[in-house]
Amino acid sequence: MDTDEFKPKDHCGVFGIYNTNGRADVAHSAYYALYSLQHRGQESCGICVGDDGVMRIHKALGLVPDVFDQRTLSELGTGNMAIGHVRYSTTGAPQVVNAQPIVVHHVKGSMAIAHNGNITNDDELRAEFELDGAIFHTTSDTEVIAYAITRARLNAKSIEEAVSVAMDRLKGAYSLILMSPRKLIAARDPNGFRPLCLGKVDDAFVFASESCAITALGGTFIRDVQPGEIIVVSPDLENGYASYKVDGRLNLCVFEYIYVARTDSYLEGYSVHKARRRAGHFLAKSHPVEADVVIGMPDSGLDAALGYAEESGIPYGIGLSRNRYIGRTFIQPTKEGREEAVHIKLTPIADTLRGKRVILVDDSIVRGTTTKSIVSLIRKTGAKEVHVLIASPPFKHPCYFGIDVDNREELIANRFTTNAEIAQEIGADSVGYLSIEDVRKIAEVPGADFCVGCLSGEYPIEPPNNAGKRKFETKLSEKQG
Repeated sequence: MDTDEFKPKDHCGVFGIYNTNGRADVAHSAYYALYSLQHRGQESCGICVGDDGVMRIHKALGLVPDVFDQRTLSELGTGNMAIGHVRYSTTGAPQVVNAQPIVVHHVKGSMAIAHNGNITNDDELRAEFELDGAIFHTTSDTEVIAYAITRARLNAKSIEEAVSVAMDRLKGAYSLILMSPRKLIAARDPNGFRPLCLGKVDDAFVFASESCAITALGGTFIRDVQPGEIIVVSPDLENGYASYKVDGRLNLCVFEYIYVARTDSYLEGYSVHKARRRAGHFLAKSHPVEADVVIGMPDSGLDAALGYAEESGIPYGIGLSRNRYIGRTFIQPTKEGREEAVHIKLTPIADTLRGKRVILVDDSIVRGTTTKSIVSLIRKTGAKEVHVLIASPPFKHPCYFGIDVDNREELIANRFTTNAEIAQEIGADSVGYLSIEDVRKIAEVPGADFCVGCLSGEYPIEPPNNAGKRKFETKLSEKQG
């Protein structure tokens, strides 16, 4: 999606649909919704259709249009509900076995589940369940959630009660969509780290990680699922759905606004596009630069660049054109290959850059490898000066709640102590970052206390001791060794 192969990646995107008038082509609805959420995960995807208690599923590694075609969607058939998932792994390797949704069959029926986020006590729960006889088929924390729910279901009066009991044991970030034979359920962790919203499409209720998925289906946004809330959709309910257990505080990841979410989405009722423009406004106030043109790094740096230009009065220009048919640069096996791919993917527009003092605005800089290549490309095109301004604070710390950030030692903000040193490393005339104080203000959401842990090192809840991305694979390897 963007030019830097080392951009932070979100865990995934989830979607669910329940048609209140019986069977419908819910598989195609899920397909179009996942297509609109593709930016949240590109490793694997899957759809599970529920039809009178029968669950049919198809999932595989790859992008949505590669995994699903007319034949696979037809084989999923019609049903009254479906859930879908796009994945980028932050716990569990990128293997087919870890693709979602996950379907489990237990003594009280079947359940399918899709999850966005990271469970921070999953290793403790997994060990407990294994000692009690559980057999795990994946290395994903989502299966741990599934076991927690199905175990609670043994004594619970309903599936929503089982979800509530399981939530009392889960720590960390989770926006969940699950379906039982008769119900569709959405649940969000008490801190609301990852987004989740509710909408209506004709006679169907839908849940999605972002409102853009509801818009893609021609639906109407109803509201966000609240932190700690469980929403149940069932034919037995008078209004179609009911809410349970609203008990939490909003610590939405600020990087949803900075980079992860699609620019046309609304999170907690606030426009992502507007938040990014506000970031550019704050950046212009804190880092004024004498320049001739402001350009943005395609795509997620464009809104902040527009905001910088609006606040500073410096003309906004299109300085880089992106080839939308080139794959992501991080799949290149060598550093040289990645740099060549960047040059193919981005083409400088000479009329905008030649002879100009250029401000290049981007949403973030992680390792700086690609930023260095882009700065060099702009200079070769004839720019007199290149000033790099970042619409977020420096990355210095790990994320435990669903954003995949590189090792601390590889983060450019940890390898160099000053902005001047970073500027020298990437070949820019200057570098500036948005402050933590300002990044907290980019979205005006009442009552929100955004999580900025990866930027400040201070987290809303206690971070885990063991948070390796492949921790379960490592444990299995050690046991086999």
